[in-house]
Amino acid sequence: MCMTGTMQERIRLFWRHLFFMCQKELLTTLKDRRMRAMMIVPALMQGFLFGYAASYNLDNVPYAVVDEARSEASRSLLGHFAGSGCFQLAASPDSPREIGELIDREEIILAVVIPRDFERKLQQGETAEVQVIADGRNSSVAGMAIGYAGRIVSEWNLERMAERAGSGAGYGGVSVESRTWFNPNQITRWIFSPGLIAMIAFVQVLLLAGMSIAREREQGTFDQLLVTPLSPAELLLGKAVPPMLIGLVQSTILFCIARFWFQIPFAGSLLTLYLALILFIFSLIGVGLMISAISESMQQVMVYLMVLMMPMVLLSGLATPIINMPELLQYATYADPLRFAVDAVRRIYLEGAAAGDLLGDFVPMVLISAITLPLSGWLFYNRAV
Repeated sequence: MCMTGTMQERIRLFWRHLFFMCQKELLTTLKDRRMRAMMIVPALMQGFLFGYAASYNLDNVPYAVVDEARSEASRSLLGHFAGSGCFQLAASPDSPREIGELIDREEIILAVVIPRDFERKLQQGETAEVQVIADGRNSSVAGMAIGYAGRIVSEWNLERMAERAGSGAGYGGVSVESRTWFNPNQITRWIFSPGLIAMIAFVQVLLLAGMSIAREREQGTFDQLLVTPLSPAELLLGKAVPPMLIGLVQSTILFCIARFWFQIPFAGSLLTLYLALILFIFSLIGVGLMISAISESMQQVMVYLMVLMMPMVLLSGLATPIINMPELLQYATYADPLRFAVDAVRRIYLEGAAAGDLLGDFVPMVLISAITLPLSGWLFYNRAV
């Protein structure tokens, strides 16, 4: 009976110490007006900026047309460009030689050149070439613009084949029906915004966890912290919980922007989403506390974070598919918790994946937490003594 009472007292004391440690960390962070602004403003700015600006979709492609054929077939083809909704006619030069100047002045992204023998070749059953010239200074934009143009030409060809088949000319038509799962309109915003839910927590949690112990050293309160009746575990947990809460608040802001402002349908479960975020934040806290434990000042923490964060973002698959990376870098992504968080949040948000479907993401984050949290505690204790 006495042992039971002692154990209950220890548990009660542990939670009491943890509560006051978390309260102290939150007050230290929130009393600074600049820190309060940093918690809200970056989340709002990144949510809206990435939602509007980070788009690979082309909605307005200024283009030029050089129609040397001036025939019924060429006018029909150009009518498909004009009616596509994404191509905006910016110039109609008389000669292909004028296209270079238009591209140099960035007045157009694309130029379509129809040769004089266009109609004659079509009537004779030959292949008529249409030249498409793109501004290659932005290769991704140029590639997409050429792809759009190629799709318009293909659709026009199919319509002509169907018309000839209907007139008894003996030509058949080909119908291609495409479908994109989870993002039917191939809107880039649908890919970026869910990924940012994990990304904003990544930046803020690493920063706050990394600064926590280094700030105590720089302000001269680290030794005072060590003489308190708090154990190293209570100190580390007290340092870990406030960044986790702040990261969850920021992720919630990004979720609300994606769901209610940009109207991106949420197919999954909020419980599963927050489970993924909590596992991800715990893995980040271990990394941040390790950096903080080995750093002597906050400036040193910032240097370590700048060196570490950019590779983690690039290896996460947020902007570029991991499958397109070299094989060696693909193996390196398994040490990056952001890689698993981005994949899990996107699948929960767009696919509606359940927790059982995400074991391939959850288990690595748990393993990273199981390694980094005890290691940060060991570093903290050894640096303290």
